[in-house]
Amino acid sequence: MRHRRALTRRQVLKASAGALPLVIAAATASAQAAYPTRPVKVVIPYPPAGGADTVGRLLFQKLGEMWGAQFVIDNRGGAGGTIAAAAVAKAERDGYTIMYDATAHSVNPSLYANLPYDTVKDFQAVFLAALITNLLVVNKSVDVQSVADVIALAKATPGGLDWASSGNGTVQHLALEMFRHRAGIKLNHIPYRGGGPVLNDLIGGQVKFYFSNAAASIGHVQAGTLKCIAHTGRGRLAALPDVPAVAETLPGFEAYEWNGVFVPAGTPADIVDKLNGGLNAVLRQPDIAARLRQLNVESRENTPEEFRAFVAAERNGEMGARGARGQYQAGIADDVGLLLLHVHGRECSAGKGAMRGEDSTPRSMDGSCIASYVTAASD
Repeated sequence: MRHRRALTRRQVLKASAGALPLVIAAATASAQAAYPTRPVKVVIPYPPAGGADTVGRLLFQKLGEMWGAQFVIDNRGGAGGTIAAAAVAKAERDGYTIMYDATAHSVNPSLYANLPYDTVKDFQAVFLAALITNLLVVNKSVDVQSVADVIALAKATPGGLDWASSGNGTVQHLALEMFRHRAGIKLNHIPYRGGGPVLNDLIGGQVKFYFSNAAASIGHVQAGTLKCIAHTGRGRLAALPDVPAVAETLPGFEAYEWNGVFVPAGTPADIVDKLNGGLNAVLRQPDIAARLRQLNVESRENTPEEFRAFVAAERNGEMGARGARGQYQAGIADDVGLLLLHVHGRECSAGKGAMRGEDSTPRSMDGSCIASYVTAASD
C-alpha cells in the first residue's frame, strides 16, 4: 500500500496561488450575473422634460420594473452634453454609471476643439434606443397655419423671426439653419440649455418658434397648449395625421435625431450584454411599444456591435447615419456642409460613404429612402 506524502507548506501556498485567478474569475462572473445589486445611475446630459429625458425615463423605469432594480436618473445639462459625458468617461467601469445620450455624442467632436474626453476611446456603445422626428411648434398666439405662412411672416418681419433651439449644434439648431437656408429667410437663433426650458418659454410666449423633439412636445400639441405647424419626417405621423411634413412645402427637408445608451469603456462585456438584452426586452413589452408609437419614436432591437457601427458612421459622416430594419446604412445629406458652416464656421470634411460596403443612400428605420436629412444632438 502506497502512502501519500504530506504536502509541504510551500506546495500548499503554490497550489493556492495557482487557484487564486480561478477564484477571482468565478467571483467576478457571479457578480456580473447578479448585476445590478445596487442602484444604477443613468446620466442624461440634458434637462428634464426634453426628448432624451422623456424616452430615457420611460425605458429605464420599465427595465427597473422587469429586473426588480433601481435606475436613478441624473440630469446634467450644459455645454451640449459634454459636461455629463466628461463625468461618465471618468466613472468606474462597473456598470453602475450609464449615459443616455443623443446625437450630440457624435456631433460634439466637430463643434468643440478640446473635449475633456475621447469620444471613441472612452465610451462603449450599448443600445440604440430611438430615432425621432421633430415638430415645428409655435406659440398659440402666432397667426400662422402652415409652413408657407411661417415663411411669409419671416419675409415680412423686419430683422427676421427669433427662433429657439435646445442648444448650439443640436438637431433643433441645425433644423432651423436648414429651414433658413431652404426658405431663403432670416431667422435669429436663440439657444437654450435643453428642450424642456424652451417648451416652458414657448408656452409662456417668451419665444414663438421652435423645432421640438416630438417625444417632448406631442403631449402639449395634443392638449392644445402649443400649435403644431409641421413635422420634419416623411409622410404623415400616426399620432398627428393632420399635420403635414415640412417637405411638402420644402421638398427634401428632413431632420431626425437618435438616442442611445453608453457606458464607460472597459465595462465588463457581460454587463454590456445584459443591459443590451434587458433594453431589447423592454422594447418587446406591449405597453412600451404603444407608448413609443404615441411619442412618434421609432425603435427596433439591436446589438452593441450594430449601435457601435451606427455611432461610428454618424461620427465619421458628420451626422450621416440612418438606421434601417435589419441593417444600418450611412450617408450624407446634401445640406450638411452648408449647415456646419452656419453652426461653427468651418468646412465639413465628411464625404459620402456607406457601412459594410452597402450603398450610401440614407434610409429611415422602415428602409425608405431619405433624400435629405440632418441629424444632430438631441434635446
